Amino acid sequence: MAFDVATLKTLPTSPGVYRMFDAKGDILYVGKASNLRSRVRSYFRASETSIKTRALAALIERIDITVTHTETEALLLENNLIKSSRPRFNIVLRDDKSYPFVFISTAQEFPRLAFHRGAKQEEGRYFGPFPSASSVRESMNLLQKIFLLRQCEDSFFKNRSRPCLQYQIKRCSAPCVGFIESERYRDDVQHAVMFLEGRSRNVIDDMVRRMESASTELNYEAAALYRDRIATLKSVQQRQYIVGDSGDADVLAVAVGKDAACVVVVFIRNGANLGSKSFFPSLGAEGAPEDILAAFLPQYYLGKPVPERLYINGKVADRSLLEEAFSEQTGKKTRLITPQRGAPKHWVKMAEANAQESLRRRLAERQSLTERFDALRIAFNLDATPERIECFDVSHTFGEATVASCVVFDTAGPVKSDYRRFNIENVTPGDDYGALSQALMRRYRGVKEKEGKIPDVLLIDGGKGQLSAASAALKETQVDDLLLIGVAKGPSRKAGREQLFLSGSARPTILPADSPALHLIQQVRDEAHRFAITGHRARRSKARTTSVLEDIPGVGDKRRQMLLKNLGGLREVMRAGVEELARVPGISQELAQRIYDAFHEQGN
Repeated sequence: MAFDVATLKTLPTSPGVYRMFDAKGDILYVGKASNLRSRVRSYFRASETSIKTRALAALIERIDITVTHTETEALLLENNLIKSSRPRFNIVLRDDKSYPFVFISTAQEFPRLAFHRGAKQEEGRYFGPFPSASSVRESMNLLQKIFLLRQCEDSFFKNRSRPCLQYQIKRCSAPCVGFIESERYRDDVQHAVMFLEGRSRNVIDDMVRRMESASTELNYEAAALYRDRIATLKSVQQRQYIVGDSGDADVLAVAVGKDAACVVVVFIRNGANLGSKSFFPSLGAEGAPEDILAAFLPQYYLGKPVPERLYINGKVADRSLLEEAFSEQTGKKTRLITPQRGAPKHWVKMAEANAQESLRRRLAERQSLTERFDALRIAFNLDATPERIECFDVSHTFGEATVASCVVFDTAGPVKSDYRRFNIENVTPGDDYGALSQALMRRYRGVKEKEGKIPDVLLIDGGKGQLSAASAALKETQVDDLLLIGVAKGPSRKAGREQLFLSGSARPTILPADSPALHLIQQVRDEAHRFAITGHRARRSKARTTSVLEDIPGVGDKRRQMLLKNLGGLREVMRAGVEELARVPGISQELAQRIYDAFHEQGN
C-alpha cells in the first residue's frame, strides 16, 4: 500500500520535524521545515529530477510529524533523531566521537596534567579540542619536558616513597616526595596554562626575568634551568605552530565525489593551527556540497564547544538558522564566514586541499576493499558477496584481566560504532574457549533481543578448538546462515601462511599469500587483536594501580603514607609481618593484623 498523497493537504504550515517510514516501519528519512506542508509536498512533485529523492518517495508508507514553536527547535530535534535513528536517506556523520582535551586539575595541592576525553566532571582547566589523541599526547609531552608537571593518577601519587622513572628522565619534578615546593610547582602550572592559552611570549618574558634574578643571586643552577626552558619555548614557536589571527576558529571544507564526500575540520586555537580531522559522512537523498555541510554542522557541533568563528569554503543551507542555534548554545555570537582574504582564506584553501586528497584516498581504499570482499566470495564459493564481517579475539596475561573484542567491517571499512569489548568474568583464568563462548553468547543474545545485524562472515582468532567453542555458542543462541572461519597462524606463524578452519571441514584452507581475500581476513583479524589487547591493558592497569591499602578499613591517607614511608614502599608493606607493621606509628596490633590479612588472603 503506497503513501496517500492526498493526506498532505492536512499537514500544518507551522515549523516542525517530519519522519518518513517504509512498509516495514523502518525510518527512511528525518527532516526539518519552517513550513511542514510545503516541505513534505516537495518530495512528491512530478517535476522532481533527483534520482535519490524519487527513490525515497517510492518507498514512503507513512509520515509522522512533530510541530515545534520555532525552526531552531526543529533543528535541534532533527539532529537528535538523526543521531539516534541513523536513517538510510539522511546524511549521517559516522565518526561522532567526543574529542580529546588537555586537562590540568586545580583541586590538588600539586595539580595533574592529563589527557581527557568525555564529560568534563573533574574540577580544573580543559584546553582543546584537539584533532586527535596523538596531537594531545604530543602537546602533553612538550609540557612535561618544559614545565615538569606530573601526569600520574592520584592513587599512584599518594603511594610514592621515592621518585618514579618520570623524574629520572627529567619529565617530572617529583612533588610526590617533596622534591619541589608547592609555590614553585604552582608557578610551573601557571606557566603551562599560559602556554596553552597561547601566551607563550608572556611565559618567555617571565622566565627571562626569573633567569636574570637567579643569576644575580648566584643561583646558577636555577638560571640554567630557565635558560633551557626559554630555548625550548622559542624553538616551539618557530617550528610547531602556524600563527595567524588571534582567537579560536574552526575551518571547514567539503569535497564531493562519486557516492562519497569528505568534510575536513581544521582546528585554530589562540591563533595556532593544531591540525585537522577528516570526516566521511554517509550520503543520503541530498548530495550537494551546501546540503552536506548543512547536515554536518549541527551533528558535529550541537552539544560540543563551538568557536566564535566557523570559516567555510562556500555556501551552506540554513546559514542564519545554524548561527542562531550555535549562538544560543554558547551564549555568544557565532558566525559562519566564507573568508575573502588574509590568513582565514589561506586556511580554507588548505582545508580544501586536504578534503580533496582525503576523499581521493578514501575512494581508492573503498575500491580496494570492495574488491577484497568480492575476492572472499570467490575464495569460499559463496552465493553473494558478503556485506558485513565480524571478528572476535581474546586477550589476557596468564589469565589476568581477560577481555574479548568484537570488531565489525563492511564494504566501506571499519564500523567502529558497532565495536564491542567484553570483560570476561566467572571463567577459569586462561580458558580461552570459555572466554570466547561467553563473549559470543553476550554479543548475539543482545543482537537477537534488539533485532540487530547478524554478520555474513564471522572470523574467530584461533584454530579448531576456538572454532568448536564458537560453533557451540552460535548454536546455543540460534545464530546460523553465516560463514564461520577460524583464523590460525599456522606452524610457521608467519603472515601469509594462515590456516583457515571452516565448520564441517576436516582440513584447513590455505589461501595464497597475495590473495585479496586473505588480506581482508588479516586486516580484520589484526584490528580485532589490537582492540582486544588495548582493552586488556587498560583493565589490567586499572586493577594494578588500585592499592589494596585503600580498601582496608581504618587505613586513611595519613596511615597509608606512614606505612609507605616507614617500610619503604608498597612491596615492603606486603612483605612485612604483623609485628613489623605494628611498629609503624599510628598502627595498632589489631590494625596490623587486618593489614596483614588483607594482603595474604589475596595470595600476595
